[in-house]
Amino acid sequence: MTEGNGDHSRDDFTPQPRRPAVSWGVKIRKKLKPMAPFLGTFRPLVGQSCHQCTPESVGRQLLKNAPLLGFRNLLSVKETHTRYRGWLVRRVCCVLFICGRKVDSGPAGDRLLRICSTDRVKRVLTPQTVAEECGEDTRGILALAEASQSPSLIRLVGWLLLRIFSLMFCSVQVNLRQMVALHRATQQNIPLVYVYIRQGAVDQALISLTLLCQNLKVPYSVYPARVHNRLMRVILQQLGVIFLPDHAATEQEAETHSVYSPVMTSLVGELLMSGESLSVGVCEESGYGGQWLARIRQAVAEGLVPDVNVVPVGISYDCRPSCQSTRPGPGVLSVLRFVLSLLSADERGGVRIHFAQAFSLKEMCDSGKWRVDGRCPLQDLLLPTVLHNRKHTTFGQRDVSWLLPPSFLPELSHSERQLSAALTLHLMHSVTSSMAVMSTSVMSCLLLHKHRRGVRMSVLCRDFCWLLEELLIRRYDAGFGGTLLSVVYHALSVLRPHLLIATVPALGELVVIARPDPHTLLTLGRYGQLLTHVFIAEAVGACAVSALLCEVAGCGGREMEFDVALGQEELTEKSLQLTHLLPAGYIPPCQTANSFALDAVDSMVRCGILVMEEVQRDTPLCDFWKKQGVFSFTSSDDPEHCSDSECEEQDTRSYKRAPR
Repeated sequence: MTEGNGDHSRDDFTPQPRRPAVSWGVKIRKKLKPMAPFLGTFRPLVGQSCHQCTPESVGRQLLKNAPLLGFRNLLSVKETHTRYRGWLVRRVCCVLFICGRKVDSGPAGDRLLRICSTDRVKRVLTPQTVAEECGEDTRGILALAEASQSPSLIRLVGWLLLRIFSLMFCSVQVNLRQMVALHRATQQNIPLVYVYIRQGAVDQALISLTLLCQNLKVPYSVYPARVHNRLMRVILQQLGVIFLPDHAATEQEAETHSVYSPVMTSLVGELLMSGESLSVGVCEESGYGGQWLARIRQAVAEGLVPDVNVVPVGISYDCRPSCQSTRPGPGVLSVLRFVLSLLSADERGGVRIHFAQAFSLKEMCDSGKWRVDGRCPLQDLLLPTVLHNRKHTTFGQRDVSWLLPPSFLPELSHSERQLSAALTLHLMHSVTSSMAVMSTSVMSCLLLHKHRRGVRMSVLCRDFCWLLEELLIRRYDAGFGGTLLSVVYHALSVLRPHLLIATVPALGELVVIARPDPHTLLTLGRYGQLLTHVFIAEAVGACAVSALLCEVAGCGGREMEFDVALGQEELTEKSLQLTHLLPAGYIPPCQTANSFALDAVDSMVRCGILVMEEVQRDTPLCDFWKKQGVFSFTSSDDPEHCSDSECEEQDTRSYKRAPR
């Protein structure tokens, strides 16, 4: 698949596995002739910043004005990527390529002394505790602030990562158009902060390797893990990695230490003041990592740096590293055994990395599009529904303070904590929207939700094309390309341990069935999790329709044999209740839950599940002069709170199920 009408190379296509093809591969090639007509003709532009929160950043159009340069596989290093040519260069081109990369790293100098001289650190450290008699935990925390970057070590580790990732993945694709936009963002001399969703242990390594290969500054990385091996600690600190202290087993335990939080907050400020870049990962389930975003926002609010450019990074895997059967241990020998075990892997998936457009953090926080005050706990929002009291139904926003617990950064006020939590929520949505959908995700979704009992190969390929077209229409990018044959073959090869594939002589083609064991169902569910974000509005709308039909019929889920008219108000209210139950990252804080509920109802009409019912009225719908209060405004003092739909008298609408 190419981008627009730009040129592309062989790296754009899904690589074929290096192992011999399985026995059914030839049968697929004989049976499948058509190609997906839309592959290679359309690619949506993803990664643009929010037009509501950051209109000035959108106006810069760094991403939209970048040229179309296609994709590049980082693992495919050739002599053309170096300045030299020849027989010997072809054998050592990877070494020459890494040695030719530009590494900007400033010395740490007296950074620890400057951190200890800040007011927030002085309040928790007395002059006596800074000396040798301070506790072991405090000395370990202060040692974390001595992280620096060694150019020679960064190049050496970069070469090792290229070798290791070539064993783990068949390709690591990056969008060169996004790289051009990122180079333009670095010309503004504003520190960059890369934000990603934590998925595995190699997320940060992939980001650092990509930036190194593109001659961009390698960021200081926040790695929330405890490293016991002394040699590994020294190496990671020379790479600019900030990990957990020895006394803390978890991130939450480290944040509760009285010295750790002030030292890390001052360290973030010192790094940003010196012009260094940062890389922060946020956990999608717990929200951990948001405290580092709060520290970055504090540095901007306190005037340590005028502004910070935030770059959401979406990393998509064909097969997540966390799902691999072998994981590296904390020791050096365990890491070596892990690398050697990768040689026995039959199939390796690909990786697609998307760098979204950089936007101003100060502009996002000062835009005022987030309403963090007046948020209600979840039990207050859903209690009227549980008690079947529609008169006291609460139409509000859910409280998201759990994304930044009170034990994290206790010096923050309640309003600042809510603002930092909303910032984390918005960035989680931005990262998820920038992620590309891989072929294994599409295949897992079809086998898990539509063809649980098995499917013929021809039907599976037809549905694969249909689902891919739906993804592109919703402006989500696909992390694969090529013919339908190569894409389906690659997805089935990666998912082969979780599938049952057999030939049915009566049908004359292959049948694919997902294994019925719980491990397979959980694995396929993880692969297809990103598609939940794509179709979340349709999912909420369908659940609301189903819930109302069950309430009206009182049949506990049995199929209804008569048509029922569903009111728009009831559908919106039910969708709103379901919206409050969604996990973090599905709805940005600049979009209200009520507007998302209205979109969910409209999505049912667009999908053809519901049709609008014509209601007989005394006054024609087009007669605006006889309608009372059409142009009357609400009594709210906030003009921005009044939308166009609230300023006008709402027409009562009802919907019915579309005929099958």
